[in-house]
Amino acid sequence: METADLIKKVRKIEIKTKGLTRHIFAGEYHSAFKGRGMAFSEVREYQYGDDIRNIDWNVTARFNHPYIKIYEEERELTVMLLIDVSGSGIFGTKTGFKRDVMTEVAAVLSFSAISNNDKIGVIFFSDKVERFIPPQKGRKHILRIIRELLDFQAKSRLTNLDDPLRYLTNAIKKRCTAFIISDFIAPGFEEALRIASNKHDIVAVKVYDTLETSLPDIGLINFVDSETGMEKWVDTSSKTIRETYDKWWHEHSLELKNLFRRCGVDSTSICTGEDYVKPLIKLFESR
Repeated sequence: METADLIKKVRKIEIKTKGLTRHIFAGEYHSAFKGRGMAFSEVREYQYGDDIRNIDWNVTARFNHPYIKIYEEERELTVMLLIDVSGSGIFGTKTGFKRDVMTEVAAVLSFSAISNNDKIGVIFFSDKVERFIPPQKGRKHILRIIRELLDFQAKSRLTNLDDPLRYLTNAIKKRCTAFIISDFIAPGFEEALRIASNKHDIVAVKVYDTLETSLPDIGLINFVDSETGMEKWVDTSSKTIRETYDKWWHEHSLELKNLFRRCGVDSTSICTGEDYVKPLIKLFESR
């Protein structure tokens, strides 16, 4: 991308997302995440109504009675964005690619963070960690992140969440709030997600396209896997094939929701053809 075009795109995204942050997300972000940046203080016996995600299983096993960890709120929160830059992000049939939506959502979260005096860092990932930008504050830092999002070329087009989640767990020592922005079309990553969730406050933002939810009846089509390059002819006029795909998408989406629930991860889904403001606000309010 030419430098002049890149600057224009960066400026356009800054104006749009900074406006949303100032007028819509500022209060919601603060109430939803500001109190989640915590430093460990002590343990006490579990009481009715306590968050079960705070149970200290080691102490509980030792005394054969549930105990929870008590945290003290920190004045400054560290926010990490884990952003999927694999090949599947270059797909979209409505207003833009999934990658475009991921970029805007990341920008909104970044400006929300710095407006609340928080640090923001980024991990770009494919099937490995492609780049790590350490957490910092300031508008200059945010603009660098947006530039990287718009112009970053991953070395791999594949997707695997294990490496970035383990990298997050090891690289960020202090508890942080981490947003995973991805389509989550990836092999199993439950163990890595559970380990990361035990240390950090993890939020999953799934970005998908309408056409991914069901196959249209448009005859014989040559499909190309954007990650592997594999090609396959599919007869979409076949009712059996369409129903099989619909069943797979439904089961995949349900399993993903159950996975997030098992790991104690808050989540939301954003479609490329819809406004991402409402699902983000709903996510903030649910916390």
